[in-house]
Amino acid sequence: MTDGTIEEARGTRAVVRFDSARCIHARACVLSQPAVFRANVEGDWIVPDAASPDALLAVAYNCPSGAITVERLDGGEAEAPPPVNLLRIRENGPLALHADIALAGTSVGKRVTLCRCGASATKPFCDGSHGTAGFTATGEPQSGDSAPLETRSGPVQITLFPDGPLKITGPLEIVSGTGRTVNRTTSTVLCRCGASASKPYCDGSHKKIGFSAP
Repeated sequence: MTDGTIEEARGTRAVVRFDSARCIHARACVLSQPAVFRANVEGDWIVPDAASPDALLAVAYNCPSGAITVERLDGGEAEAPPPVNLLRIRENGPLALHADIALAGTSVGKRVTLCRCGASATKPFCDGSHGTAGFTATGEPQSGDSAPLETRSGPVQITLFPDGPLKITGPLEIVSGTGRTVNRTTSTVLCRCGASASKPYCDGSHKKIGFSAP
């Protein structure tokens, strides 16, 4: 079944949902469970009963964009929020957030990849446009001084500034692509126009380049 950008495949023990608007083609699904996620076939391509609910949930855990979610029907435990909220900075690519996430007050799951090149057609989410746009930005920015957070988990809120950056509030550890701590914060404003000289943070460059985004 398809609902807008979301496809739903219902099995006897789990329901798998795929949101094409969120997918960044990390291919964790088709590589880890090819019997479930059958690439390049006609018709239905998600077969939930080809793996256990635990195995399906592991695919969701490894989907950085949150495009794949799993609803268990077997009474097993559902995905829990992470013990540490993380924002991973991907080399020449998006910001991968893992937390209990709300966007403008609406829950969007526990994983999203946020555009930081300014070219995505599905802002604030990444759609892979950084590749064709030739976007370059390090995934290993310099670490700043930050104290350990008293609370490392819990809800985070994404607020979008029209024609400007995005703000994340809530406990958050920003890490480089290799896992090095870049910053620990409860409130940060991040570039989404691609022009900031202090990426991943906003420096006001969106005003200079005439960045437009809702």
